[in-house]
Amino acid sequence: MTATPDVDAFTRTYWDAAAEGRLLLRHCTACDRAHHYPREFCPHCWSESVEWRPSPGRATLYTWSVVHSNDLPPFGDRVPYVAAVVDLAEGPRMMTEIVDCAEADLRVGMDLDVAFRAEGDVQVPVFRPRRS
Repeated sequence: MTATPDVDAFTRTYWDAAAEGRLLLRHCTACDRAHHYPREFCPHCWSESVEWRPSPGRATLYTWSVVHSNDLPPFGDRVPYVAAVVDLAEGPRMMTEIVDCAEADLRVGMDLDVAFRAEGDVQVPVFRPRRS
């Protein structure tokens, strides 16, 4: 069993962009709101008028938890790690991991930038403290 994402015809665009170091979000042209995780409809107004748009990859830390034990691959090899929820600049919240940051330095509202880490055949978005 592996925790790497499944790539299908719909999400291929997202994962291809991630492989190039770019974060994409779905954006509704009917209500002008972004959402994440990728869906074929808008979770705000239910419109199917959604498109992929690039994100600058900026976020703020909403909450986190330091995980010290996880038996599921590939996480067990990385403990401890910081599981987090971030508020993307475009509005959606995203579950992710915080990297390159000591636990003592984590703060709600801290500025973050997206980074990408290889997980199997895909690049997964993670976040690290913004460098001034």
